Amino acid sequence: MSKSSLFDNFESFSAKAWKQKIQFELQGNDFNEHLVWNSIEGIDVKPFYHSESYSKAPSIQQNASDWNIGHSIYVNSIEKSNIHAIDLIEKGVESLHFTLPTDEISLEKLLNNIDTSKIPIYFEPLFISEKLVQTLNTYAVNHNASFYILNDPIGHLAHSGNWHKNLTSDLDHLKQIIASGPDLKSILSVDLGLFQNAGGSMIQQLAYTLAHANEYLNLVDEKSLKSIVFKVSVGGNYFFEIAKLQAVRVLWQSLTKEYGVSIDCHILTQPSRRNKTIYDYNTNMLRTTTECMSAILGSSDTIINMPYDHLYHKDNEFGDRLSRNQLLILKNESYFDAVSNPTEGAYYIETLTHQLAQKSLELFKEVERQGGYLKLLKDGLIQRKLKEHAQKEQRIYDEGHEGLLGTHFQKNASDKMKTELELYPFLKQQTRKTLLEPIIPRRISEEIEQKRLKDE
Repeated sequence: MSKSSLFDNFESFSAKAWKQKIQFELQGNDFNEHLVWNSIEGIDVKPFYHSESYSKAPSIQQNASDWNIGHSIYVNSIEKSNIHAIDLIEKGVESLHFTLPTDEISLEKLLNNIDTSKIPIYFEPLFISEKLVQTLNTYAVNHNASFYILNDPIGHLAHSGNWHKNLTSDLDHLKQIIASGPDLKSILSVDLGLFQNAGGSMIQQLAYTLAHANEYLNLVDEKSLKSIVFKVSVGGNYFFEIAKLQAVRVLWQSLTKEYGVSIDCHILTQPSRRNKTIYDYNTNMLRTTTECMSAILGSSDTIINMPYDHLYHKDNEFGDRLSRNQLLILKNESYFDAVSNPTEGAYYIETLTHQLAQKSLELFKEVERQGGYLKLLKDGLIQRKLKEHAQKEQRIYDEGHEGLLGTHFQKNASDKMKTELELYPFLKQQTRKTLLEPIIPRRISEEIEQKRLKDE
């Protein structure tokens, strides 16, 4: 039986007919009051979506089946990091992310016995260096390697409150870096995750990220850019997070079209820290599983999972293995790499994508009208808006309208954590001189956890 004749056997119903049926079942109760809920992003979520009310799907270039299992390594020791990386690859990791604290690192030793022609590698330097990029570019040419360099001096300013050196020096170095890495997959990144972990709304995350990226397009020769890596943190709002990731591509496509260039949008995703807890910590595995699912369906290129004990334990084999296995199960046993366009035709997700993109574009235009991302960051407006939304979201949890399992409800009173803390899991305060107020990540459960620890 053909597809067309199969559907001919089913009677189609209009959106009006569906709503009338629902209204009848409500027995006089108000449709909007009982079945439509308003998200914190200001989007009304309806109980059903119909093709009649959906004009055209956003044009999204995606392939949700082509994603890599990633893992992050902080390079304290070159030899140990190399051994660790090789072990991870043997256990199923498909992409590596190295955080480089210093430029005194031998790349030959770090990448020894790693087939870089098959393993995409992200390098995130905690400094800005033309020499590093030149070295990586030469290595990439000689070894047919796929290297992504996550240079983001504006992101460093937002996170730390200071430039690496100063505005002129950092941006001059950035221009030189771009010219030094013609054979690298990417030499720029933008960190959307900073806004997410600071409590920003999805619309703020998308709009500020677009404004952040637009600063680079204005500061450098956009025609020399092949790709920008967007670092995205995914929270627990399952369908909204899928739509958020798709909206990143829609917005980036719209922005680059205005510049008349084609620059690839490469998405590196990991779960958010904002909704993670130290009490009932096994629940973190449930949270990261659904967040990784959102990351896949939202068409991320690489996903780096977060170990369940990431907040309070140092890196350990058990936590790493569980987080890696979550992704391996999703890919190899749950077939999350089998369909390239799993959300296509889902009117709910497509509508959310369109609404998030539209609202974010409006905020982006407002940011640009007021002088752009850098100006508003220096003026403190970005920080203030993020804090206002974080406080609004915090009140929703504190007042019981939302809750985290094991923290706000279904708490295990016998759960003790004081002796388990190898790392300090709360916001650290450090007095230092900064050019501007940094954007501060904040977890929802911090205040409750501090009180529980004190009462143990």
